[in-house]
Order: sequence, then structure tokens, then C-alpha cells
Amino acid sequence: MTQTANRSPVRYITTAIPFVNAAPHLGFALEVIQADTLARFHRQRGEDVRFLAGTDENSIKNVRAAEAAGDSVADFVARNAARFQALPKSLNLSYDDFIRTSVDPRHTPGVTKLWQMCCDNGDIYKRSYKGLYCVGCEQFYRPDELIDGRCPEHDAPLEEIEEENWFFRLSNYTGRLRDLYRKGTIRVVPHARQNEISALIERGLEDFSISRSAERARGWGIPVPGDPGQVIYVWFDALANYITALGYGSDEAGLARYWTGTGARDHVIGKGITRFHAVYWPAILLSAGLPLPTRILVHGYLTTEGRKISKSLGNAIDPTVYAQRFGTDALRYFLLRHIRTTEDGDISLERFEKAYKSELAGQLGNLVHRALSMIERYCGGTLCEPSPEFAEHDPLIPQALGLPETVTAHLNAYAFDRALDAIWKLVAEANKYVADQQPWAHAKAVAVAQTADERQEAANRLNDSLYSIAWTLQIIAAALAPFMPSVCAQLLQKLGLQEGDDSRRPYLAGATITAGAPLFPMDRAAM
Repeated sequence: MTQTANRSPVRYITTAIPFVNAAPHLGFALEVIQADTLARFHRQRGEDVRFLAGTDENSIKNVRAAEAAGDSVADFVARNAARFQALPKSLNLSYDDFIRTSVDPRHTPGVTKLWQMCCDNGDIYKRSYKGLYCVGCEQFYRPDELIDGRCPEHDAPLEEIEEENWFFRLSNYTGRLRDLYRKGTIRVVPHARQNEISALIERGLEDFSISRSAERARGWGIPVPGDPGQVIYVWFDALANYITALGYGSDEAGLARYWTGTGARDHVIGKGITRFHAVYWPAILLSAGLPLPTRILVHGYLTTEGRKISKSLGNAIDPTVYAQRFGTDALRYFLLRHIRTTEDGDISLERFEKAYKSELAGQLGNLVHRALSMIERYCGGTLCEPSPEFAEHDPLIPQALGLPETVTAHLNAYAFDRALDAIWKLVAEANKYVADQQPWAHAKAVAVAQTADERQEAANRLNDSLYSIAWTLQIIAAALAPFMPSVCAQLLQKLGLQEGDDSRRPYLAGATITAGAPLFPMDRAAM
């Protein structure tokens, strides 16, 4: 499908789909919040965005977790999947679609078709295999990839597996993948991750197993076409969700718009699964004759006391606990600003409390409440149009008007932290402006003026200074919308405005402005 000149740019944004062997943890919350911020940002720019998430359910890992819980696999998976499906409410996520790979009627036909396309291209064959397997990763490892004989991701011993499986001829795609990365057809961010992928390809790619015995999988999974003794390997199955959710193998109208068309296809994933998304997935797509992802954002891990947060390691943190205590937008802010986008970052309750008190309540919250309270007190909650010389002489507005371009540049580069740094720099400038301009002094000058001219001059200075702060807050609200959507809506409501008002021009004159309750109550940090 060809994109026409009058159609909005098309963008497809996906997260990885997590195993449902346990409830969601804060590390996955980081990923979905990053992806949600991108989706909101591109919608704000008028793009046609489709944002997909889901759950990876056809895995041996899930089977074993269900057995350990003494539950049927179907019931166990459904119960945990429901917890992931509830995240949009607790984390304020704007999913357009959510796919469950074990029950969604779109998925199995699409996976089966993808398998058949690769098979028809001669890239699938069967042979016996023996290797070291990590159930946590659902991956075979070579001995030289292990750390002291243990899984590098889970620090756990591996199982030696010997069985007959179907294999994908990944080795056939070494040259094509090398060329694609050299040409920039696919971009992996950060570049260091792309260099790792390029080095992996240069060493030569080995064929990999894409099925498991039905016996070892306890019969759970999608059967291999024509071979009921095997189920399709969970990663071949799971990666396909990006296109089965669009109707691949069923109703392909969505596929034509968001995958085979000319739009952007962005994956947001964690660093532990880069190989699957940047090597295996493109090779499978090439075999099936399908377009490739355009960019893959690889974020780091959340850690606590220096250890990766993981369901398998038993140190998972429930994201809803932080969201309930500090507010969803405060959680989003912390993960997006204090965890550098592509690096590992440590999280603790103490760091969270400090950021809430100092940056949210102390800087932005204080600015908003202080400025809007002065507008209520000194101007009856209504501002007038600024004086003719306002735009030429006001020192704050030129800085504020430059913010959207800066935030756009950072978000186009996936630099969530730098975008928020820029917003908070303007918050600091606005707080300094309040201290320098001293609107309360202008209000006092109005009260003690001896002549009408003196009163009018002081009133103009008062209105102009408060107008500058309010307009800056309107610009800040628009910039914050992708990151902190609820705070943006509350701030605009306080300004008497609504989302969609163009922050490049003020709508403030005549609007009813109210300070109301603080955006970030200090008592939340003391709960």
C-alpha cells in the first residue's frame, strides 16, 4: 500500500511481549512506558500511530511455572496475562492493541503461514541436535557464551537437551544481514548494540532450532505444520506477533497499512533479547519476503542494589506499588529521566522519594502553584493580552519557545532523559524568572500608585510577568504530554486550556486560571 501525499505519516510501535510465568515487574514497566511515550509523541505530531503490546504464552518456561504452581497451563497463563492486560490502567498506557499468543484467533494462522513461507523458501529442515538450554531465556547457548558454566542472563545452570528439531537456515542470511546493517536499512539504538550485532554477524551465523518436542513442551504451543510431535519454538512464535496482530495470515488490511507500507516500524526491547530481534527476526522476514523493522531501541536493565530486576531472580518489584504511592506520572517521570535510556539504572525507594520531593513537588509543582496562586490573588484569575513591548523584551518566552524543537530532537533520538532534562532546565529558568521579576512587587506598586499612569504601568508589568510564566507553563505542559499525560491535562485545566491548543501561540487572555490543589502533594512522599 502506497502512502499518499495527504495522508499522515504512519508509524508502528511495539514492545517485546513478556513471558507470563509471573506477574509484571518494574523492568517491563520501563519498556512499556518508553514505548508509550514514543506513541504519544508521534500522535502529538499528527502521525498515524499503532501501538502494540501483548504476552508471550507458548513457552516451556510458562509450562514449568504452571506445574510448580499446581495449576493447569491455560488457567495459569490466563491469570498472569490478565495482570499484564491491566497495566494500561495503572501506568496510563495508550495501547491500540494487545495480543495474547495462546488464545488470540489472529496468531496461530499467522505463525503457521510464516513457517510455511520460510519452508517454501527452503530455509527449514529437520535434524538431531544436542546442546545446553536455558529455560529462562528459552535459548540454546554455546559453551563459550556461558559465565562459569552458567547462563549469562539468569546466573543459572543449563540443561543438556538432545532431540530432533526443525532448524532455520540462519547461515544463509549472513551476507544479506551484514549488508543491511552496513547500509543502515535497520538501525539499532544505541550504536554500541548495533556494533555488537555486526560483530556477531561477522563471526558467521549458525542455523538455529525453531521447534521443540511436544513431549518436552507438554503439548503446549502451536503444532509444527505436518509434524504433530513438535511444537513451534517460542521465539519463532513470539516474534511473529508483530505481524499476526496486524492480520498476517488472517485479515491483512492492517498489515498493508502498518507493516508492508512505507511507514516506520519501531521495536522497543530489552538488551537481553537483541539477538532475537536484530538477527533472527530480520532473517525470518527476509525468508518470508516481508519488510524489515526500521529501528530497534534497546534499553538497559533496571537494577536494585546492583542486581538485575527479574522474575527469575526473585527480586521483582511490582510497578503498581510505586504508581499507587507516588502517582502514575511520577513513576513515569522517574523511569524516563533517572534511568538513562539505553543504560542500566539502579532504582530504590530513597532515590524515588528524593526525585519526587525535589524535582516534582519542589521545582515544577512549586512553580505551578506559586504562579497560578499569584494570578488568582492579583488578577482575579484572568490575564489580559500583554503589552506591545512584551514579546520584544521578555527574557523567558524566547527560551520557552525553543523548547519544543529541543524535545523533538531528543525524542527522535530516543533520548527520553535528555528531553526531560531540557524541560526541567526551563522549569528552573521559570523559577528564576519569578524571583527576578517579583510579581508581588508589581502588585504592591499597583496598590500604592499615586496616579492613573503609574497604576497602569505597574499593572502592565504585573500582567506581563504573570502572562510570561503562564505561557511558559502552557509550553511546558505540551512538552510534558507524552511523558506525563495526566499532569499535562491537570496543568492545562488549571490554565483554563485544553489539550490540542497550540502552545506556540498563547490562549491565555480571558481564560479562567485556578491554582487548585498542588500537582504533587508532599504528603504522598511521606506515606
